[in-house]
Amino acid sequence: MFLIAAIAFFASTIGAICGIGGGVIIKPVMDAFGVMDVSVINFLSGCTVLSMTCYSVIKAKRAGDSQIEFAIDTPLAIGAAIGGLAGKELFGVVAKLFDNPNTAGAVQAGVLLLVVLGTLIYTLNKDKVPTKNVRNVLGCAAIGLVLGMSSAFLGIGGGPINLVVLFYFFSMPTKRAAQSSLYIILFSQAASTVASLATGGAAGVDMLMLVVMACCGILGGFAGRKVNSRIDDRAVDKLFIGLMVVIMGICVFNMIKYMGV
Repeated sequence: MFLIAAIAFFASTIGAICGIGGGVIIKPVMDAFGVMDVSVINFLSGCTVLSMTCYSVIKAKRAGDSQIEFAIDTPLAIGAAIGGLAGKELFGVVAKLFDNPNTAGAVQAGVLLLVVLGTLIYTLNKDKVPTKNVRNVLGCAAIGLVLGMSSAFLGIGGGPINLVVLFYFFSMPTKRAAQSSLYIILFSQAASTVASLATGGAAGVDMLMLVVMACCGILGGFAGRKVNSRIDDRAVDKLFIGLMVVIMGICVFNMIKYMGV
C-alpha cells in the first residue's frame, strides 16, 4: 500500500509539473509490479489522474494563474472526453481477441513504447519543426477526439501525447501546454471514470486503495504546482525528456514480462 501510494504521489507531482497527468507513469509502473489485473490498474490510475487534474485546474483558476484559453481548450476537452469513451471500447475489443489478458497488457505496453519514443524524438527536435496554429472549433474537437481515444486505449489518461499535439497544432509554449493538457485530461478522465462505474468496470477494485491513490493524486497536484511555479520552460522540458526515457525502459520490461519471455 505504501509503495503504491508513493508511486501515485510521485507520478501526480511530475504529472502536474509537466502536464502529463501521471497515468503514463502509474500505469506502466504498476503493470511492472504485476499485483493487479490490467483493468483494475487502468481504473485506479484513471481515478488518481482525475483527482490530480481536478485539483490542479480548480486551484489555478482560483489563484488567478490559469493560462487556459477556453475557446480552444474546451472543444479539445470535449472531443477528448468523447474519444476517451471510444478508446475504452477499443481496448475492450482488443482484450477479447486474446485468451490471456496479459497479452492485452503486452499490446498496451508495446504501443505505449512507440508513442513515448515518438514523443521523445519530437520533443528533442521541436525547435526545428514548423508548427500550426489551429483555431477552428471543429478542428479542435477532432484533434481532441483522437487524443482521447489514444489515451484511453493506452490507459494513461493523456500523458505525453497531449503535449506533442499542443506543441505542434497550437504552437503553445511548454507551461501553457501543460495547463491545457491537464484541462483536457480532466474532461476525458471524468467521462472515462463515469463510464467505468456505469458498466461495472470498478469490479474488483480495493476501495481503500482507491481512496489512498486519489488522495495522493491531490497531494501530488499541490506539490507539482509549487515546483512548476519555481522553474522555467527549459527545466520542464528536461524533466519531461528524462521521464520519457525512464518510461520507455519500463515499457520494454512490461512487454517482456507479459509475453513470458
